[in-house]
Amino acid sequence: MLTINDLHGNLEPPTGSSSRILDPNGANVDTDGSLTGIPGAKYSIAGGASYLVAHLKQLRDPNTLLVAAGDLIGASPLLSAAYHDEPTVALLDKQGLVTSSAGNHEFDEGIDELNRIMNGGCHPVDGCSPAGTWKGTNFDYLGANVVKESNGDYALPPYFVKKIHGVDIGFIGLVTQTTPSIVTAAGIKGLQFTEEVAAANKVSKELAKRGVKAQVVLVHEGDNITPNQDPSSCPVVPGNGSRIATGLDPQIDLVISGHSHQAYVCTVKDPAGQDRVYTQGSSFGRAITQIDFQVDRKTKDIVRSSVVAKNNVVTRTVTPDPETEAYIKTWQERVSTVANKPIGSITANIGRGTNVGETPLGDLIADAQLEATKDGGNAEIALMNPGGVRTDLSYAQSGAEGDGVVTYGEAFQVQPFNNLMQVVTLTGAQLKALLEQQIWTVDPVTGGLTQRILQPSSSLTYTFDTTKPVGSRVSDIKINGAAVTDTQQIRVAANNFLVGGGDGFTVFTQGTDLWSGPLDIDAFVAYMGAHSPIAPPATGRINLIQ
Repeated sequence: MLTINDLHGNLEPPTGSSSRILDPNGANVDTDGSLTGIPGAKYSIAGGASYLVAHLKQLRDPNTLLVAAGDLIGASPLLSAAYHDEPTVALLDKQGLVTSSAGNHEFDEGIDELNRIMNGGCHPVDGCSPAGTWKGTNFDYLGANVVKESNGDYALPPYFVKKIHGVDIGFIGLVTQTTPSIVTAAGIKGLQFTEEVAAANKVSKELAKRGVKAQVVLVHEGDNITPNQDPSSCPVVPGNGSRIATGLDPQIDLVISGHSHQAYVCTVKDPAGQDRVYTQGSSFGRAITQIDFQVDRKTKDIVRSSVVAKNNVVTRTVTPDPETEAYIKTWQERVSTVANKPIGSITANIGRGTNVGETPLGDLIADAQLEATKDGGNAEIALMNPGGVRTDLSYAQSGAEGDGVVTYGEAFQVQPFNNLMQVVTLTGAQLKALLEQQIWTVDPVTGGLTQRILQPSSSLTYTFDTTKPVGSRVSDIKINGAAVTDTQQIRVAANNFLVGGGDGFTVFTQGTDLWSGPLDIDAFVAYMGAHSPIAPPATGRINLIQ
């Protein structure tokens, strides 16, 4: 069995940090530790659909099944996103993908759009892509813990059974139950996301009654890891992924995970004390998880002792698959008129990770969002979620000759969600409570800070003291230099994901006088055009005390 997860429509080879993966057999050596943080660590430049397909062909034999653990689409580069990810799904279908769990990003455009992807038909607003009428897929997305609010029925197939040499293999699909907090409200309208273990165990018992004893869970939820580890080792920091992997019914033999974009191969104990393999295969097509196992024809069950798993890095040292190369080139030509249009320029790299918490690119986007929402929305400050900033703006990669020119395609890679800009009114006390919902913690491994920090526009400054208890860390909030009072009415701009309470920022839902404006990408493009050439903004809007 070969598995992938979190491809996110990356047909073209990913760039920057999204292209690297630690690899014991890597062709390059990071002698100074500048890339991986570990001097002498080996790594590979990995990913890209033409290389992914080439590796799949090398790893396959007549008994191979290809399955996935969600987020194959959504938050995708323009090449795929411009056509609602049809190019990505069609390629995976051609590679014989048997089934996949739904991921949270499969719900970005709602359940009706996900059903269209599976069943066919042209997009109801944008119509047919240049490839013609969309035919749908030969595989289904699974969601055993996704039910309709109206009647409790499954919104997606809960499982899929594949017969191999006369023996049924059952696949149960799950998506993180936190989906409502990380997807826009419109995307999950009419749906409920139930607890994963209970939902899977219910289906497992149903499969067992049907005589399906060999069972695999595909779950779009996973763990984080201690950084820069062998992708076939088990450096997980136990979290929701481990909770699910250890809690599932003993009848379930394998757990293939996703969502956290990490690479690991673990063995955990099931509730009966048996060893059970638990894996994840990085993201963006950088790894293929290979799981070899035997099935006992008499018991019709997987022989646990026969299971061998490893993560194969999708290196770019192999010859890319020529048919896939041609396929990607066709879509590049189709989208080129949009992607290659210059929208502005930068004077240097503007990154999303050069500072703890607040970053130059995050600040730039917040400034763009404030400017786009002042007229009409009367916004005074803007806040951007860092998870929505998907890649850096690189001076060397901008323009045909590295001249700092930024194209629409490059801007879209930074902000691929097409979220709507909105403005709500919060009191000063609510703004403080919102900022208190940010998380700053010390990483037990590196000693550095990890965080979920809203990126502020230049109009907002405040102090965040990590040494104080939660609830009393934020102070000295100012808007345009003036101190904020508890009763003050403040117009706050953010994307609709945040305004709906996304990423756990639930105070946003207390906002009043909702105003909706342009798409976030349109706000970014307009700002680039009005202010170019743009230098990296100076950080320091957040006064961080550690």
